[in-house]
Amino acid sequence: MLTWMLVLMVLLPALAAAVAVVVKGALARWVAATAAALVAVLAVWCCLASYGVSYRVALGDLPWLAGTLPAPVFGVLLDPLGCILLLVVTVIGFLTVLYSTRYLSTANRDHPEGPEAQGRYYFWLLLFLASMVGVAISPNFLQLFIFWEMTTVCSWALISYYGTPKSLAAGFKALVMTAAGGLFFLGAICVLFAKTGSFEFAALGQLPGHWRSAVFVMLMIAAWAKAAQVPFHTWLPDAMEAPTPISAYLHAAAMVKAGVYLMARSVVSTSAVPPKVALLLGAMALLTMFIALSYYFIQDDLKRLLAYSTIANLGYVMLGVALGALGSVTALRGAMLHILCHGFGKATLFLCVGAVAYMTGSRSISALAGVARTMPLTATAFFIGVMAVAGVPPFGCFWSKFMIVAGAMRLPGAIGPVVVTLVLVESLISFAWLLHVAQKVFLGKTTPVACVNSDPPPAMSAVLIVLMLGCLVAPAIGIPLVQWIGR
Repeated sequence: MLTWMLVLMVLLPALAAAVAVVVKGALARWVAATAAALVAVLAVWCCLASYGVSYRVALGDLPWLAGTLPAPVFGVLLDPLGCILLLVVTVIGFLTVLYSTRYLSTANRDHPEGPEAQGRYYFWLLLFLASMVGVAISPNFLQLFIFWEMTTVCSWALISYYGTPKSLAAGFKALVMTAAGGLFFLGAICVLFAKTGSFEFAALGQLPGHWRSAVFVMLMIAAWAKAAQVPFHTWLPDAMEAPTPISAYLHAAAMVKAGVYLMARSVVSTSAVPPKVALLLGAMALLTMFIALSYYFIQDDLKRLLAYSTIANLGYVMLGVALGALGSVTALRGAMLHILCHGFGKATLFLCVGAVAYMTGSRSISALAGVARTMPLTATAFFIGVMAVAGVPPFGCFWSKFMIVAGAMRLPGAIGPVVVTLVLVESLISFAWLLHVAQKVFLGKTTPVACVNSDPPPAMSAVLIVLMLGCLVAPAIGIPLVQWIGR
């Protein structure tokens, strides 16, 4: 039963995507929302049914490789790590689709959108959802790579959705940079199969020393490109040319989270990570966090500011994974919890910006002020999102950052104090600036552009309310799950 529920979570949104592109209009919205809701319900059910265990079933093989591999190529795998990504992907995916049903309309002052092209929008969004579910439940590197590349194509199509010169350029840039990372992923798979005869995650531990280092480095480069880490970070801010719900999904639940998930899956699957590779991963994560932070202060577009915040927070996940590779299980669990908690916080922030742009037609920090007087719900959600992402207790990211810091302190030598100092500095500066921007946009005297009548339509407002609750309850869901990782 569980096996077919997992398979259905991939097939259902893919089939709904095909239907949505044919029927178009209001019916396309209904099909998309229904399919996404069903997938979210199935994901919760599957995670409860497999709680605390690793559920794996083989489904098929490649004929020309049959008999040469220790396990079939195709199947499903659901364990606590996969559950974390699956919940983020499906729950936030449903909220993104529901939000989109009202965001894509002629009433949108930022990007008025008629019903003509909405079928295409839901086609790619639902296919994106199916691909990310496939990433979460893949049992080996080969199947993961197939769905990984599908997310690359879907993100290109969605970033380019509006068809303007800037959006087309941004989509092409994202495609080239992430596909280049995919080549390193493919290279790692080829080396793994040539040296071990297997595509299994655990086969990493069977590689000879120098080949193991080479494969981990290739996987790391692929993850950097997907997760927009330095030096591949430039595509993500440009991807803000996408519709805001897509930006929220890219940053909170999909695409970039696939990159950090790849590294987490690689580290969880073997205890034989070369220490020098782990140190390199951690150092680059810290470098990424501070380079992204340096861009905060020159942004006027709210979405680009949030994009750099995403890059920095993905650096936290990579840092926790690196510390886990060095032996700190607590830090590794904190990194996995950060995937979930950051997902809800960042989705809240992006969809608040979408609501502001929908009602005012602007995302400019310098042009907006006093929005809270006319959009109180949106303002409340934005401040909660800021506190959640910055790690203010009791909101989500406090617990994940705390676990990463506590895990760092358990490592010998100077690693712990250095990591704690840098994390605290980055967190304080990031929170101070995000709070400054929130006060600038939502408080003070209302500017002419912010003189609107109300918060966004009910469907969009309902999504913001659910996400605010998610910022609080995500740790209660995630902490019990991550306790099973690394046992």
